Amino acid sequence: MKIDVTLTTTPKAKPQDESKLGFGKIFTDHMFIMEYEEGKGWMNPRIEPYHRLSLDPSSTVLHYAQEIFEGLKAYRADDGRILMFRPEENCRRLNRSADRMCMPDIDVDFNLEAMKELVKVEKEWIPHAAGTSLYLRPTMFANDEALGVHAAKRYIYFIICAPSGAYYPQGLAPVKIRVEDRYVRAVRGGTGFAKTGGNYAVSIKAGDEAVKDGFAQVLWLDGETMQYVQEVGAMNMMFLINGTIVTAPLDGSILPGVTRDSILTLARSEGYKVEERKIHIDELMDACESGALTEAWGTGTAAVVSPVGHLAYKDKMLAVGDAGIGKLTRHFYDRLTGIQWGRLDDPFGWVTEVK
Repeated sequence: MKIDVTLTTTPKAKPQDESKLGFGKIFTDHMFIMEYEEGKGWMNPRIEPYHRLSLDPSSTVLHYAQEIFEGLKAYRADDGRILMFRPEENCRRLNRSADRMCMPDIDVDFNLEAMKELVKVEKEWIPHAAGTSLYLRPTMFANDEALGVHAAKRYIYFIICAPSGAYYPQGLAPVKIRVEDRYVRAVRGGTGFAKTGGNYAVSIKAGDEAVKDGFAQVLWLDGETMQYVQEVGAMNMMFLINGTIVTAPLDGSILPGVTRDSILTLARSEGYKVEERKIHIDELMDACESGALTEAWGTGTAAVVSPVGHLAYKDKMLAVGDAGIGKLTRHFYDRLTGIQWGRLDDPFGWVTEVK
């Protein structure tokens, strides 16, 4: 399909102070959008001026939450090149989410082309300051104008962009995490592995309560027994226990993170022992208390790596190692961001240059 491009005649003023960009608060001049209709497929792909969407009150997404999204970044390298990090993996994951939510898939190569074309149009919006990037948010939702619980026949897919500030403007900093022992996020056979809004909606209450109590996020336990560690909010979790990197397995209830996979690949390539297995919460807290757990970190697109300094479970609050930033945590952050911004060699072929 040919992507038509219509440029805005009223461009917005671009932010002058990149230290105040924040995340997801400012949006660029243009967006990609196309529609799907059963029997016709995807049609009318185009890049056009950013605008509001008009939905009928009966639009099925508003009633039955048939919706998925992705998140990835474009980076401005020191030499001026525009880089994207493993965007094809986001395209593939979008299709896995679509399959679970009974939605149409999008050809990976075409979706990647759409992302790259939009980044080219918006390249002047990619910030220059260290740690900054252009965040892309691809989204698909059902848009039948009729009520009834079944897969829709019409969908809208769009991509918007937001220039984003450095996640750690004051430097990498450890956070406090509370293990959630009342609410659950996902269960086996559910939608935990899909990047769909409902997974995030059910996490808001626990996260809000945790923040009020002084924690950054909650660490979720499995929804069946509430005994096994899963993930933290919008991040996968990794633990260094007796020198081994341990992380929960992809059993269908946690998100298969692109950053997660990247760090595990880096770790194995550098000779670190890695275990993807079930982690009982008692094992984790015992390891923390005994000193066997020396580092813990979250992984995700926004933060890349987020060090955890303290873990709280029931009536215990324990420091992880010395409560600082672990040597391995720092190493993976520096190595991965170095590849993403083009400062280090990319032996895995992860970086895509947008020309």
